Amino acid sequence: MQPADATPPIIRTPWAETHELLRDYYDTEWGRPVTTDQGIFERLSLEAFQSGLSWLTILKRREGFRAAFDDFDYHRVATYTDLDVERLLEDTRIIRNRAKIQATIGNARAAVALEDEGGLAELVWSFKPEQTPMPHTMADVPSQSPESVALSKELRRRGFRFVGPVTMFALMEAVGIVDTHIMTSHLRGVSGVWER
Repeated sequence: MQPADATPPIIRTPWAETHELLRDYYDTEWGRPVTTDQGIFERLSLEAFQSGLSWLTILKRREGFRAAFDDFDYHRVATYTDLDVERLLEDTRIIRNRAKIQATIGNARAAVALEDEGGLAELVWSFKPEQTPMPHTMADVPSQSPESVALSKELRRRGFRFVGPVTMFALMEAVGIVDTHIMTSHLRGVSGVWER
């Protein structure tokens, strides 16, 4: 039996225990609210590049992505030309996938177009559900939700690409819109958006 003043054990989601970069990301960033347009654009872009790959692959290249895409300043990315696409296809710091690079540029333009209606962050956060999952095991964590399906449809309608329902649910987890930390995690409720 632990003393009453003992520090509670650190219990992480299992994927966070597989690599130091994942552990640090989980402990310091994942699931915490991101509410700026640039912050959402960065996460949306990284989730798109992650499609079909592991998140660890993206984390290892994150600083390279930031350098290659002007720190995800979507106003600047929106001005990229075919020359920039070719430049990015030669950049070994990132995932060199033409379709994903072109989608990121197109998504930046779509994000600029949203500014007259409140912006990308406001749109994404408008799909916050009334309740968040309460998983006890990883098997309880859904891969999508009605809200992520609706967000995906709305973003596609507005010209965004690589924004499928599963990718959008991962985005919602990453930026604190839903809390899928397992119930025994020391970080359950860390976003402040949802009660523990």
